Amino acid sequence: MKKLIKRLFLKQNPRVYEEKDAQLTPSLRTRDLIGLGTGMVVGTAIFTLPGIVAAEHTGPAVPLAFIVAAIGAGLSALAYAETSSVLPFAGSAFSWINVLFGEFFGWIAGWALLAEYFISVAFVASGWSAYMQGFLGSFGIKLPHALTGGFDPHTGSYIDILAAFAILIVGILISRGVHQVSRIENIIVSVKLLVILMFIVVGATAIHPQNYVPFLPAHQPGTTFGGWQGILAGTAQIFIAYVGFDAIAANTAETINPQKTMPRGLIGTLLLGTGFFIAVSLVLVGMFKYSRYANNAEPAAWALRQSGHYITANLLSVVAIVGIFSALIAILLASSRLIYAFGRDGLLPKSLGQIDDKHVPNHALWMITFLAMILGSVFPFTFLATLVSAGTLVAFIFVSLGIYALRPREGVDLPEAQFKMPLYPVLPAISAIFSAVIFWGLNTDAKILMVGWFVIGLLIYFIYGIRHSIINKETH
Repeated sequence: MKKLIKRLFLKQNPRVYEEKDAQLTPSLRTRDLIGLGTGMVVGTAIFTLPGIVAAEHTGPAVPLAFIVAAIGAGLSALAYAETSSVLPFAGSAFSWINVLFGEFFGWIAGWALLAEYFISVAFVASGWSAYMQGFLGSFGIKLPHALTGGFDPHTGSYIDILAAFAILIVGILISRGVHQVSRIENIIVSVKLLVILMFIVVGATAIHPQNYVPFLPAHQPGTTFGGWQGILAGTAQIFIAYVGFDAIAANTAETINPQKTMPRGLIGTLLLGTGFFIAVSLVLVGMFKYSRYANNAEPAAWALRQSGHYITANLLSVVAIVGIFSALIAILLASSRLIYAFGRDGLLPKSLGQIDDKHVPNHALWMITFLAMILGSVFPFTFLATLVSAGTLVAFIFVSLGIYALRPREGVDLPEAQFKMPLYPVLPAISAIFSAVIFWGLNTDAKILMVGWFVIGLLIYFIYGIRHSIINKETH
């Protein structure tokens, strides 16, 4: 038993990651990281979540939920910024925790991230499908109902064919190389932000002040609607918007001068994304009573159409259709790098850690692509939105606590950090507690499914991973 416990706490030598990740080509600059992060943060969530969260949890006070989520994500972003500047490896939290706490804890953090990535890809693709169907519907084009949503025999939908198609196209794009993808991403994000500004300006002309009253509805006992209980529940659901931070960090090994570039990319994404979220959600709940956005996965375009702004609504739909691809690119890119890191370490089959002649881990990319196609086409949109936040929050807790193991080693056996999380040792604890409180606010289904996911992860680790890990070779 003592031997097993000692084995679980074995830490990876960071030089091993430096050597293995040297096959990946550093090509991403600050603007590319902000493009990837903003593409994810100001992606599906900004076009879809404000209306759903307002109807289900917060009423008009949905901007407060975004602000609370931004505070929690911002604290974690500071921890991410310091850690990524010291440990610039692919796999983000998985690789970092492996070096700081040991392989077993790295696997747990990485497995939580994998849940986040899997579900994020499916969630984003599902949101894209909803916008595409709305856009096609405005021209009188309708798909067979059985092909329009996740598996739900009660409504007659069985598979979301458009979600699967979107994931496949993005997988093909990423397989061409990171540098080409980042160019496409930056163009898409720039256009998307311009159209979001247009929505804010045009939508502001259709605001009815009475829709803001009462701004924070009273809590309805036995539900998660209203009051601060509703804000907390809304915050937990909204946290999906901030997985862009980890999507940036997963590409650290492919970043030029990550010690400076990574903190700028992380913090720049947070500030830009939060500002847009608050503005869009304020306009949206001002245009129509919050209850009218219930179960509406394309609330922004719907609100514009209902207000008579058909040209702007269709333009928004077109940009959402193209723009949500930028979120898919960011998250599929990050998830393929995580799977690569698992394969690199031998915790999953080593073929997943192989790099092709374009410096892309294509085996990992296509595995995650096909699995995400299945997930995204089968599970309903709102179900996926709730689950994504759980994996994100677990990763945020790990990285925040990781600062306590990182700081004493900086300048000793690890490089000195170019960016340090302020107010150490207090702020890392506050960050971890903040994420834990939001995790506790998730619905019961999300928490139960996360427990099930961790059970599967533990079985894989003890049956396969612990026996094939590269740490075994290094310690014998």
